[in-house]
Amino acid sequence: MARYDRAITVFSPDGHLFQVEYALEAVRKGNAAVGVRGTDTIVLGVEKKSTAKLQDSRSVRKIVSLDNHIALACAGLKADARVLVNRARIECQSHRLTVEDPVTVEYITRYIAGLQQKYTQSGGVRPFGLSTLIVGFDPYTGVPSLYQTDPSGTFSAWKANATGRNSNSMREFLEKNYKETSGQETIKLAIRALLEVVESGGKNIEVAVMTKEHGLRQLDEAEIDAIVAEIEAEKAAAETAKKGPPKET
Repeated sequence: MARYDRAITVFSPDGHLFQVEYALEAVRKGNAAVGVRGTDTIVLGVEKKSTAKLQDSRSVRKIVSLDNHIALACAGLKADARVLVNRARIECQSHRLTVEDPVTVEYITRYIAGLQQKYTQSGGVRPFGLSTLIVGFDPYTGVPSLYQTDPSGTFSAWKANATGRNSNSMREFLEKNYKETSGQETIKLAIRALLEVVESGGKNIEVAVMTKEHGLRQLDEAEIDAIVAEIEAEKAAAETAKKGPPKET
């Protein structure tokens, strides 16, 4: 029986590129990542694995800045992500140098998606095993944007989306609970979505907030813990209200 997954350039008889599907499987087994677009704030959140006792946790970042106004989070193979991020950063600076204007979020998303697609139809290479969430503010209109790309090179714009491990659960949660929010409410929605799949609360979560005025800012553990405690208190209050007041005997 012929093996159609030995070469990236060979289609199976039913129209599948198996190497691309295997790359998508690598994404599904990667860390959970979520992005939420508010009216004046964009939030990226990722699940982080617990670091070794002697390891410097600051050296393990899954949310990175591409330019002053654009950031990226990813799920999948981190070594592949590092290569893709470096290429995207060079393109951002090259665009500034050539055109004397910063890139738009859609432009750099098209560039990243084009690079991913290129690696699905060339011999002797393999697809990038990662999916990205790209956020930023348009440098001309100031409008916030959120895009997702996947290993096949497909990209699309979203109001809120999730990728990686258990992304379907997070996406269902976001579909039920998403509404246009701003500021702290956007941050809480992103963290609530992550808590659907991440165990042990805030210590396994990395969150970054982007605003037009201040750019990208990583939240420290104390800030995340405070928001998680607030969310849990709201949940407990909602449960109590649902049960109603105790009946008098």
